[in-house]
Amino acid sequence: MALVLTEEQQLLRDTATQFFQERLPIANLRKLRDTRDATGFDQAAWKEMADLGFAGIMISEKYGGTDFGPVGLGLVLEQAGRTLAASPLVSTVLLCGSAVQLAGNATQRQEILSAIAAGDRIMALALEEGPHHNPTRIATRAEADGSSYRISGTKTFVLDGHVAEQLIVVARTSGNDNDRTGITLFLVDPKAAGVKITRTLMVDGRNAANIELDNVRAPASAVLGSVDGGNDVVEQVLDIARIGLSAEMLGMVQQTFDTTLDYLKERKQFGKVIGSFQALQHRMAVLFSEIELCRSVVLDALSALEERRNDVPLIASLAKSRLSDVATLMTNEGLQMHGGMGMTDQFDVGLFMKRARVASASFGDGNFHRDRYATLEGY
Repeated sequence: MALVLTEEQQLLRDTATQFFQERLPIANLRKLRDTRDATGFDQAAWKEMADLGFAGIMISEKYGGTDFGPVGLGLVLEQAGRTLAASPLVSTVLLCGSAVQLAGNATQRQEILSAIAAGDRIMALALEEGPHHNPTRIATRAEADGSSYRISGTKTFVLDGHVAEQLIVVARTSGNDNDRTGITLFLVDPKAAGVKITRTLMVDGRNAANIELDNVRAPASAVLGSVDGGNDVVEQVLDIARIGLSAEMLGMVQQTFDTTLDYLKERKQFGKVIGSFQALQHRMAVLFSEIELCRSVVLDALSALEERRNDVPLIASLAKSRLSDVATLMTNEGLQMHGGMGMTDQFDVGLFMKRARVASASFGDGNFHRDRYATLEGY
């Protein structure tokens, strides 16, 4: 694993840094929140991101992408995390784009991946069905009906579900609700008869939706991958998303650290800058060490994806558990070191804390992944 970025990767990181700081600063998230924006993200900025190649980083050049790979996307997501930029990068690129690349046939890849790379299609993965991450418990049913299927069930926590132009619905075509086998992925039109979508706003101001499917018809051509063979695809997609989200959280914790450090250098109490107090210096030293460890873990995880190593599931759980815990720790510490002022909306640290809570719980929190890691390691 190379710990030093190549010249091309450094250029991509610098481009992403400039874009997010200038085009999607934290003020943009505040505006979306305060105006209760119907979309939940800046559509013009998303198109600009696609023009810069961000939407097609994981997509082959023959589909209009840049094929820069997981490390490249991780660099972009890290910079997005530093400004809390709201965009369809996770829902459309990480989740759905990866699913189509892994399971789609030639026709599906050409049509869908080209649209994603161009920034012309927003997609959402309808997977979760309960309050906690449990990707193997699928109660939504898809019953064969001649040459098509009828899908019925309820999905929760569907990222960008209310603005998606195409859904990937995870449904059960055989077996019991908790079986790992018998799962199939379907491409579903959100405007199809029987689909009801209700937008929900999460504590971090991001988009999610609850989706009800009532006897929704899907033709056989809508199957993504093989019938009953969707679980392996879902697991791979989730590991990609976990690593990508860990990269975003790395940007969040680094920005929270930098912001808190600046505050400690400016805030005075008892006639002294509070950064001169040894107790606070020790706490910041511990956090600095934690962030450096996180950086190594995230880069290793991104490299594992790029190199298609066999230990991707292990390193994905390691990265997600580590970053989930440190994101919570860093934002808690940042808030405390800002004192009572940190609780006010005037300071950005509270926004980072809220985003950290949602990101930590997404695709499994630290406890989920420590248990998963132990199981995988034992296997």
